[in-house]
Amino acid sequence: MDHDTFEILMYRSVVSFAIVLIVGGATGALRQISTRNMRWHVARNVAHFAGQNLWFYALALIPLAQVMALEFTSPIWVALLAPLILGERLTRVRAIAAVIGFSGVIMVVRPDLGNLSPPMLAAAGAAIGFAGSALFTRKLTRTETITCIMFWLTLMQAVFGLVCSGIDGQIALPSARSVPWLALIGAAGLGAHFCLSSALALAPAAVVMPMDFLRLPVMAVIGTLFYGEPMDAMMVLGAAVIFGANWLNIRAGTSRRAALPS
Repeated sequence: MDHDTFEILMYRSVVSFAIVLIVGGATGALRQISTRNMRWHVARNVAHFAGQNLWFYALALIPLAQVMALEFTSPIWVALLAPLILGERLTRVRAIAAVIGFSGVIMVVRPDLGNLSPPMLAAAGAAIGFAGSALFTRKLTRTETITCIMFWLTLMQAVFGLVCSGIDGQIALPSARSVPWLALIGAAGLGAHFCLSSALALAPAAVVMPMDFLRLPVMAVIGTLFYGEPMDAMMVLGAAVIFGANWLNIRAGTSRRAALPS
């Protein structure tokens, strides 16, 4: 392995930060950056950094589909914590959709509660970190632009990664083989954050996060095609249940908007 987890996250964030500076400078969006809500930026990035490191640790040790399934308990945490952190209402339909989606996750991962390994616990911990990240991002979108959020996200993540990478006094420089992959990871990660932050600026966190369940069947297919990980009937059924939960959540949101007076 060319790099440890901290180094991968550091280089990914450096690439993302460079993209933010280039695009923001070219469009004049860098003037939108402010320091007025630094405590929420710090909280958002600490939660995300912790979640990322736990996720990468689990990813190396247990099947991809299991990592994703445990990570996707995150919408449950979002639904439960959104009323406390954001003041968003937890409707009955949202709660039901989250529970249905989580049951689909259980069908895929089928955890042995009597034999929970550290990687499985790490993946579950990552879910809590990502939930906190989403909730604080939603809070920031009420006052900050996406450019501002992306700037502090990539800068702080790069600093956190640098500090953690340098604890042992050794930071491996990127090799010619790893540079394209680190660049791809950085660009893809920034794109995902941009899309998620934009979605959270437009809709409640309890609506946006269950949509993230859709990544599970996609990643299960990738794990089967590229890594030879098995896919069975229960995994397919779990994916169908997850799709159903998202459909219920979207339908309920559409119905509420249609019922509002124009």
